[in-house]
Parts: sequence; C-alpha cells; structure tokens
Amino acid sequence: MTVLIVTSKAEDWPAQIDGVEVIDDDSYLTDPTYSERRGAKVFNLCRSYRYQSTGYYVSLLAEARGHKPLPSVATVRDLKTQSVVRMVSDEFDELIQKSLASIKSAGFRLSIYFGQNMAAKYQRLALTLFNQFQSPMLRADFSRDSKGRWQLRKVDSISGNDVPKSHWDFIAKAAAKHFASRRVVAQKKSAPRFDMAILYRPDDPSPPSDAKALKKFIKAAESLDIAAELITKDDYGRIAHFDALFIRDTTFIDNYTYRFSRKADGEGLVVMDDPQSILRCTNKVYLAELLARHNILIPKTIVAHSRNANIVGEQLGFPLVLKKPDSAFSQGVIKVANQDELNAQLELFFKESDLVVAQEFLPTTFDWRIGIIDQQPIFACKYFMASGHWQIIDHNKKGNDQYGRFETMPIEWVPRKAVQVALKSANLMGNGLYGVDVKESNGKFYVIEVNDNPNIDSGVEDQVLKDELYLRIMSVFLRRMEQKKSRYF
Repeated sequence: MTVLIVTSKAEDWPAQIDGVEVIDDDSYLTDPTYSERRGAKVFNLCRSYRYQSTGYYVSLLAEARGHKPLPSVATVRDLKTQSVVRMVSDEFDELIQKSLASIKSAGFRLSIYFGQNMAAKYQRLALTLFNQFQSPMLRADFSRDSKGRWQLRKVDSISGNDVPKSHWDFIAKAAAKHFASRRVVAQKKSAPRFDMAILYRPDDPSPPSDAKALKKFIKAAESLDIAAELITKDDYGRIAHFDALFIRDTTFIDNYTYRFSRKADGEGLVVMDDPQSILRCTNKVYLAELLARHNILIPKTIVAHSRNANIVGEQLGFPLVLKKPDSAFSQGVIKVANQDELNAQLELFFKESDLVVAQEFLPTTFDWRIGIIDQQPIFACKYFMASGHWQIIDHNKKGNDQYGRFETMPIEWVPRKAVQVALKSANLMGNGLYGVDVKESNGKFYVIEVNDNPNIDSGVEDQVLKDELYLRIMSVFLRRMEQKKSRYF
C-alpha cells in the first residue's frame, strides 16, 4: 500500500525514508495520479487544518477517495473540541500525574512525533495521547490547576515548519519505525488487497484464541490476499491504517477492547466484535431481558436488586446461580447453596452493580457451544464440566485453572432444536461472530449465554473443519471489506 506524506511546502519534510513519497498539498488535491490511486495511506502534515483550508481538504478528500488519512477529519474536529481534550485529561489523569510528577514549573509542553517523545520517561504519555489524537505530529500543553494537579489544556497537530532542526534526526527515526510495519510499507512486490489487525493480549492467561489458532487465522487471511497483523492495546493509534479489526482479546465495556471496537467502527473498518455486539453480549442483565422478551427458553431468572433480594431464594430455590452483569469465562458466576450464602454474595455483588442476575441451577454434565458467524452455524462442541466442579472451568484458589474435556462434532450431529435456539439468540445480537451456550435438561434446550468473543483454539473448535474454519471466518471479513470498498469505486 502506497504511503504519502503531504506537506504545504517541500521544505516542511526534509527527511528521506525509503518507500515513502513526499508531495505538496496542491499535487495531492489536483493531480489525477493521486486522485485515481487506490489504497494509499496519507500522512497529512499541512500547516493548517482550518475548515476549508487545503490541509482540511487533504484529509477530507483522502476519505472520499478511499485512502486512509492521518489525521482524519474527525480527529481534526476533536483537536478543536475542548470537551474532548478535557475528557482525555480526566480519563488518563493517573498517567498524566505520574509522568509529570518531577516537573516543578507551572506549565509543560510535550512534543509527540509518530507516537514518540525524545525523552524516554514521557514515552508512555506520548503514545497514549497519540492513540487518542491520531495525527503524525502533535504538541500537548499542560498546566496545573488550583490544587496543583496537572491538566491537559490543549493538543495541536503540527507540521514540519513547527519543529526545531535539532529534532529532525529523532523524527526521521520515529517515522521510519512507524512506517516499518509491513502494514504501512508493503514488503511484498504485490501489495495485499486488504489489511487486517488482529487485537490480542500477549500475556492473557485465558485468551480467546491460542498462538496456533492466531497463526492459522493469519495464514487463512493471506490465502485470501488479506495481510493480517497481530496488534496490542498500544496500537490504538494505528487503527485507521487497516481495513478490518478482528478482536481476539477478552472484551469488556470498560476497557480498551470496546474503545478499539468503537474507534474501528467509526473509521469505517469491518469489525468483529462490533461495538453493539460487545455492548449487548457482555451484560448479562441485558441478555436475560432480551432473550425472555423474545420467548427464548432460559433458566428461571430474576434480575435481583436491593428491593427484591429477599425473595430471590424463595422464588428460585437452592442451589441457585448468581452472575455479575459483566461476568466472563466462568468468573463472576457463583453458585450459592442457602440463604446465608445468597445474602453474603449479593452484598458483595451489589457493591459493583445495582443489578445482579439470579438464575435457577440446571445441573448438566456438559453445555452445547454453537459457534455462529454471519447468522450461520460454523462449529459445535460439547464443553463438559471440569472434574468435580459445576462449571466448564474451575478457577481454583491455587491459580491453575482446570478445564473440562470437550467433543467437537459436525453441526449435523447436534440436536436440531439446540442449533435453532442458538441461531435465534445470536441473531438478536447481530451478524458477527458468537458462541452460544445451550443446556439440555429434561428434553428442553435453555440458552445460558451468548458470547461475543467465542473461543477458537487450535485442536478444539477446529477439530472438525480444520483449516477450513479459519478460512470461512476470514471469508466473511473479505466479503464485507469488498462491499465497503465497492462504495468508493
């Protein structure tokens, strides 16, 4: 994919970087060579992004051409919106105070070049601000409030003419490092049709996909001419460079996974898990209400709160199951045997959430897991309970989680009613990738969970389809990227 640096004047970018073309704003806006070029990444370093200035139009027309501008028009707007700056200051207050603790003056200015600062001690803060305000070069101004605490007051995008000559060696290295990714400067003679980011957490003890599965996803993508790259939470600022985001990290509303999903969705990427799916699936209160409203069979359920807590045990009987609204991977899900245990656990859960899901306990030896993508079943497993435990994962006190065994089978072997109820439930969430947990009890099929981020591990969920499973998932991405691309051309 072509990389363009667009400046107001040639002297604004004195550095030379292999594989990067430097042009002026007039050429980009008027030369058909650039207006007709496909798949370019545009680093807009014009001197002004004022509304209807040439710098503004470089980013605006880049988006219209299907190019990927940095900054985007949305970022230009955010930089000028004081409420957005205040929100960022509040969200990263702890990092700001820690990073600037040693500074004695009343004010401080931080220069950020492609996510880096010349002083290593400010690197984390520089990268964080770059991730929030995605522009090649930034200048952030801080000052103390009446209590002596540091506040982010202003963030500006700057061009080459704003930079001291002594900084250019560092800028050239920072830019080269940024462009060194094979997603930014194609290493192949023939550039891939699309670029995909796969978000994962390298140190995740229970990842949605193991290392072998991630490699298989990348291989399947490459067979479809999609260049897939593993990224981490530190790569937020690079989202706009990709055509798709595949989240293979445990999703939560209140952490970076949801921010990544929203950012990618806002930038027009194909996203799994999309923000709506994360929002719906990660809250068990929402899920219980939605499934019940659509007459999908679930265990007898009460949404517990402080005013009805005294009737939960009477209505559901013991043992019963309590779920935190944002529980995941069997964590935050507790079985209680009597009223005393119920009272104690509700007291703990109510400290974190005003509402808690309480359900009757349905003892079974296994759960069905039906994998669904694009509103079609794609894999089926039996997840058996961990030995001597009532869940498929036993999070014991020693910290070494114990898993139950599994059986993967063709969809055709699964009871038809289990697949039907799984499909109906998943389709209420959207058209992404889901894992629906179904219990079979006394001939009835109960939906327990709809997971937006289902496990796909090598040797488990892929046991039947093998590499075809990864290819089918990547094919859905390909089709959706092609559909988005067709809107531009």
